[in-house]
Amino acid sequence: MSTFVLVPGAWHGGWWYAPLAVELEKLGHRAECVTLAGLWPEDDLTRRPVNLSSHVEQVTELVADLTAPGGQVVLVGHSYGGQVINGAADRDPSKVSALVHLDTDVVEDGESCWDVTTDENRAYFLESVGADGLGLAPMPFFDERAKPHPFATLLEKSRLTGAWKQVPVKRYAAALDTPGGLQAPSTMAKLRDDPDWHYEEWPATHNVLRDGPDRVLALLRDI
Repeated sequence: MSTFVLVPGAWHGGWWYAPLAVELEKLGHRAECVTLAGLWPEDDLTRRPVNLSSHVEQVTELVADLTAPGGQVVLVGHSYGGQVINGAADRDPSKVSALVHLDTDVVEDGESCWDVTTDENRAYFLESVGADGLGLAPMPFFDERAKPHPFATLLEKSRLTGAWKQVPVKRYAAALDTPGGLQAPSTMAKLRDDPDWHYEEWPATHNVLRDGPDRVLALLRDI
């Protein structure tokens, strides 16, 4: 049995992973679906500011709670969640058996989501930020459970020692049918031929669970 910690992308909560979690649990695994700070229904960004460090600390604490001495988890991140899982793994890579990135940006120390994302995404961030400058409005086609995403999480630069690279299993799935172009072109170019990564390209949109969990489940089931 493995313990999977499933970290969603921007605007989304742990509910996004529910179909995948059901299938993992049928196979005897444990699946923890994370809702990051600021994305709970009752959260108010004017009362509780949230940045990338907040999310990394949240997942780091969860990993510590889930791992007995010598225990490990599999960290899975979608989109923005990739920065969170690498940040948590960087704190203590001995607690992480695998990192799985679902169409994410894989950043280096000192880089932010804003630095590496596409011009189209930057334009949307600026158009969607509210009058208070704190939260980015969900895209109109998102699930009604989506929440404004803390803008600071996408602007704060990652603080990484490089220890996360010690995690022995690293997998990346690139979704090639994302409207408006590639979601993470710089990451795809960087990882496509990197021997430290298992890299796949999928005929799927950035919402890799839109057509069900089977493709993602296949990526995870032998870890």
